[in-house]
Amino acid sequence: MDNNLDGFFSALADPTRRAVIARLTTGPAPVSELHAPHDMALPSFLKHLGKLEAAGMIRSEKVGRVRMVHIEARPIAEAEDWLKHQRRLWEGRLDRLSAFAGHLEAEHLEKESKDG
Repeated sequence: MDNNLDGFFSALADPTRRAVIARLTTGPAPVSELHAPHDMALPSFLKHLGKLEAAGMIRSEKVGRVRMVHIEARPIAEAEDWLKHQRRLWEGRLDRLSAFAGHLEAEHLEKESKDG
């Protein structure tokens, strides 16, 4: 799974690829439509699609003379699961740190009242 996550996050590291994914969340699109808003040569844009496809985030198919691109949910779900797990870990750590800080503060206040 870590290799999948590496590819996923690497693919999302570029704003062009994030824009493609954002557009595909509304439905499949032809390559020409995906390319249109980006100020780059088609071969450069196709490299971006290749990176997304290698990460398993999109798939494409030829429909007649048009190459249609579809989003793939599995890698997004895997990344979401990983992020949820990380969030639970860190929330637990922060809760323990907060409890420890509260304990130290209570000890400090108790000591001050005895010394006071």
